[in-house]
Amino acid sequence: MSYLSVAKPSLYEKVIEKSRFLTYVAHTEDETAARAFLAEIRAQHPLATHVCYAFVADRIGNLMRFSDDGEPQGTAGMPILGVIRARRLFETGVAVVRYFGGIKLGAGGLTRAYASSAAEALERAEICEYAVCVEVTIAVNYPEVNALTRFLEGENVLCREFAEKASFTVAVREENVDDFCARCSDMLIGRAEILRGKSYFSPFPLDK
Repeated sequence: MSYLSVAKPSLYEKVIEKSRFLTYVAHTEDETAARAFLAEIRAQHPLATHVCYAFVADRIGNLMRFSDDGEPQGTAGMPILGVIRARRLFETGVAVVRYFGGIKLGAGGLTRAYASSAAEALERAEICEYAVCVEVTIAVNYPEVNALTRFLEGENVLCREFAEKASFTVAVREENVDDFCARCSDMLIGRAEILRGKSYFSPFPLDK
C-alpha cells in the first residue's frame, strides 16, 4: 500500500497582524521521529510564544497527536491536523511557531492563522508517494556501461560502483520489478548479472 508524505524538511514564514508564524514540515515515520522533530523546533525557538503542532506518525492514520500549546482550545493543533488529513498525508509532522506581535486575533482569527500557515507550508513542501521498492543491482562488463546508463535514465539510481565490473543499484517499484528486470536482460542480451535485494518504502516523485 502506498501513501503520500513530505520528502524532506521545509520552512514557511508569514506575518499576520504583526505576529510571526513559522511553519516547519517534516517526514515523521513514527512517534519517536515526530517527538524528535518537535524537540528540535522548540530548541531553536526557546523564546517563542507558542509552538503548536500536529502529526500523523504512521502509514494508516491511527497515530495522530496535536497540541494548542497554550492557545485557546481548538484553535491551533486541531486546525493543523485537519489540514494534514485533508491532504491525505501520513508520516507527516507540522509545527507552527508563533511570536506574538501585540494584536490579539480572537478564536476565529487564530484558527484561520494556524490552518492557513499549515496549508501554505504544505503547498510549498515537496510531496512524494511512498511505495514499496526493491533494490536491484545490475553488474555489467565495461563495454555495456553506456547502454546500461541509457537504459537507467529516469530511474532511481542509488549508487554506482566501478571495480572488476560496473555495478549499478536501482530502487524499483515492487509492482514493476519483474518487468524492469526482464527489459534490462533483453536490452543487454543476457550480458548482465541482475540481483534483487531488500525491499522497503521509498519516496517517488508524484509526476512519475
